[in-house]
Amino acid sequence: DCQQADIKYLSGWKQWKRTSSKSLKKVLNEVKELSSYLKLWRHDIHSIEGKFGTGIQSYFSFLRFLVLLNFIIFILMFSFVTLPSIISKYGIFNSSFAKIPLENIAPHCTVYKPNDNKGLVYFYTYLKDLLSGTGFLEVTSLFYGYYTIDAAWLSVLRYNLPLAYLLATFAYLALSLLWIIKRSVEGFKQNLVHAEDQFQSYCNKVFAGWDFCITDPHAARLKHRSLQYELQTDLEEERLKRKIADRTMKEKLRIYSLRIFINIIVLAVLSGCFYSIYRATVFSQENSNVSIGHDIRTDANLLVQYLPSIVITLANFIAPQIFSFLIGFEDYSPAFEIRLTLMRCVFVRLANIGVLLFSLWSQISYCATDKCKACGYNYELYPCWESEVGQEMYKLMIFDFIIILAVTLFLDFPRMLLVTHCSCKPVQWCGLQEFGISDNVLEIIYGQTICWIGTFFSPLLPAIATIKYFIIFYIKKISLMHTRKPAARPVRASSSNFFFLVVLLIGLLLAFIPLGISIAHIPSSKACGPFRSFNTSWAVVPATILGFPTGLQQVLHGIASEAFAVPFFMVICLVMFYFIALAGAHKRVVEQLREQLAMVRFDPLFCTPKV
Repeated sequence: DCQQADIKYLSGWKQWKRTSSKSLKKVLNEVKELSSYLKLWRHDIHSIEGKFGTGIQSYFSFLRFLVLLNFIIFILMFSFVTLPSIISKYGIFNSSFAKIPLENIAPHCTVYKPNDNKGLVYFYTYLKDLLSGTGFLEVTSLFYGYYTIDAAWLSVLRYNLPLAYLLATFAYLALSLLWIIKRSVEGFKQNLVHAEDQFQSYCNKVFAGWDFCITDPHAARLKHRSLQYELQTDLEEERLKRKIADRTMKEKLRIYSLRIFINIIVLAVLSGCFYSIYRATVFSQENSNVSIGHDIRTDANLLVQYLPSIVITLANFIAPQIFSFLIGFEDYSPAFEIRLTLMRCVFVRLANIGVLLFSLWSQISYCATDKCKACGYNYELYPCWESEVGQEMYKLMIFDFIIILAVTLFLDFPRMLLVTHCSCKPVQWCGLQEFGISDNVLEIIYGQTICWIGTFFSPLLPAIATIKYFIIFYIKKISLMHTRKPAARPVRASSSNFFFLVVLLIGLLLAFIPLGISIAHIPSSKACGPFRSFNTSWAVVPATILGFPTGLQQVLHGIASEAFAVPFFMVICLVMFYFIALAGAHKRVVEQLREQLAMVRFDPLFCTPKV
């Protein structure tokens, strides 16, 4: 009534403004509610949350996020790189191809003859090409070498494909970075909420955790189980805190000694993995080079070429299993177990990619003759080295998917059948394998890092990653429902989601390094790709700037100079320090309010006004 009385005294414009604001909020809420029903796998993820808790649900939500991210990256690369190239190939646009100035580039650097297997070939050859990205796949739009168009004309508009290729690469990296940071901030907020007083957390779950809008019995059961898992997680954390507080000096000495010994074993496993990958890569390149020189096409040569991918896949499979087994003896909390196992496995998987790329780059950059030095790279072995790197990333992604599928079909299902139908004590003692959240998260973070690195060399790799993760969702769901069991110790979803995104952010930042070296340091191939007219891929940027008006060129050069960068950095630092101080002040105010609320709770007369 008071609000209606206030509205009567408002002017017509203010009344219309308030009514429009309320209508807009109502429409936005309805759209938001409708979009929640259109979320991918919404019902499946809610069902998993109700049956197995929020910890496992966070993994499937994380997988859904990567499916959407890769799909958007694919749309970006396809729209600005692949589609203009395909359309111009069919003559819809009047396209012009890159012309290599012979006075600056040696003619032998421009020779590139991919083996596209023309004529009658065996089915085995097609299968080998499908798994390795060679043959007929090498000359398709899947790889870098296909994009040889310099510009496409639409009426009077000129489409600069080399510049679009580079900007699309920067765009998908920036999109990934911003989206991950945005989700990380949301997860950090949830972490702050769950870091509150445990008594307050229990009260929130018991008295305010139920959604009274639920009317479906199945949804009510799922919500009941979700709250049950949350309370179990809280009780488990409290039990571990009490156990740690009650440890004697002898027990502390024993557990710390055991952790030191286990960490020594972990370092030995990491060293063994790195050395094995290095030796396999060196052996593969040395023997593959000899085989290529003599044009030997044998199954042994195929195995030698794929040896680094096989060793990397085996290391990625065996090392996490060892780490998951060892972590059980270190007596950490479930959340910290996941974080520590993830960090250990991250060193294995991401360093494996780094060793492979370092070996490839050392071979690409090795030049012993003057003809090779004239090209700037090893043109004999790698006439289109970008496509070679793209093929390695393609093989790693395909092999990673094959291993995930093979483990489910040939390990998890037979183990489930043995446990179900065999009553032998050793079999029953082993039981079903637990659904390890850290191992499964690391699998998809490893695959996503490969996708980020490989998209520059294989623009359609995000489409393969999208299909791969889409299938993996159902593989993991079936495996969880039928062949695995949830962890014996429940895990909180809020801390898991935040840490998953932090590890994913580490993978993205590490992907910047090889991409930056490839774009700015290594000379681009002169026989293929959109950058064959430039010394490096980055050279297209200053070449484009030279075509701008003189005033705009001076502005851009001024922005890129130290005179602008140093003051800009100082201003950014001041703004950052301001927000840090502001956050500290807000934190102190929140702590004071909590102290006052606690005093009111224990002393109701604290805030009683004096008469």
